[in-house]
Amino acid sequence: MRYFYIIGFLILMSFDTLTQISFKMASIHAMPITFDLDWLLRVFSHPWIYGAFFGYIGAFFTWMTLLKHAPIGPAFAASHLELVSISILSIWLFNEPMTLAKMLGAAFIILGVIMLARDEDATTPTESDERTQSTSPSS
Repeated sequence: MRYFYIIGFLILMSFDTLTQISFKMASIHAMPITFDLDWLLRVFSHPWIYGAFFGYIGAFFTWMTLLKHAPIGPAFAASHLELVSISILSIWLFNEPMTLAKMLGAAFIILGVIMLARDEDATTPTESDERTQSTSPSS
């Protein structure tokens, strides 16, 4: 089951990252923002906006599948790993600077997800524990 979570969260992170990068690319190509029909046509005539829609739909179904099986605390924390991937990709794609604050923030996010996952492992009963409890006589 652990591999299911890891693969699931990597897929979720990929969909979320695709969504945010696509929104950024669509916004760049739809400039200037004028809040009129011409601007809407520029937004929806560019393929990046559809990448964002695809990313949101994929993230929704992945998230629903993960929530069915994963504990909510670590799942919610891990769902924010895309902040790290977006920060890394924005350096390469948009020439955004990597600052000390971004590096520390990314490190804290990763550390927080690891700590929540380890805590969940320590407090979640295993299948053998559950079998032992169900077969042992009650007092």
